[in-house]
Amino acid sequence: MLIKELIYNVELPEGVTFSVNNHEAKLSGPRGDLSRIFKHSMISLSEDNGNIKLVGKKLRRKEKALIGTWRAHLNNMAQGVSSGFLYEMKIVFAHFPMKVAVKGNVVDIANFLGEKTTRHANICGDAKVIAKGDKVTIEGNDIEDVGQTAANLERATVVKGRDIRVFQDGIYVVSKGAAQ
Repeated sequence: MLIKELIYNVELPEGVTFSVNNHEAKLSGPRGDLSRIFKHSMISLSEDNGNIKLVGKKLRRKEKALIGTWRAHLNNMAQGVSSGFLYEMKIVFAHFPMKVAVKGNVVDIANFLGEKTTRHANICGDAKVIAKGDKVTIEGNDIEDVGQTAANLERATVVKGRDIRVFQDGIYVVSKGAAQ
């Protein structure tokens, strides 16, 4: 089924500005700038009285789904430049005390399950990681960078070769929310 025209508006929070150049959308706010390329022949982006207007013409199912995806990306970008994103993680160990330290763009995880080698997790983009006690805090403007950094930490502490019902050691996401 062909939809002739579909229009969505994305409302911007207070203090956030939007501009589009070619196919690159740029949002600026109190916490910084984020930009991303949105390119499709049947979908266009424009600025409309402080809001973002998504217009699609002659859409099929995939293009309609793509408009919804773009709307979600733009909402996340707007929230990121206005308030940011914060993930809180907890370091859990029962057998061997883990030592977590941030060194540049890498998080080092030492003594995981008593291993001699140190495990490493990459920090993506401009995410900031703070490890203090048994808590790890990840904060940033781009939800994709913050989420991927949290996933890298979880994947670095996967238990292999042991019963995961007994060995529940690792670093796990406890809460997700807006930073302030």
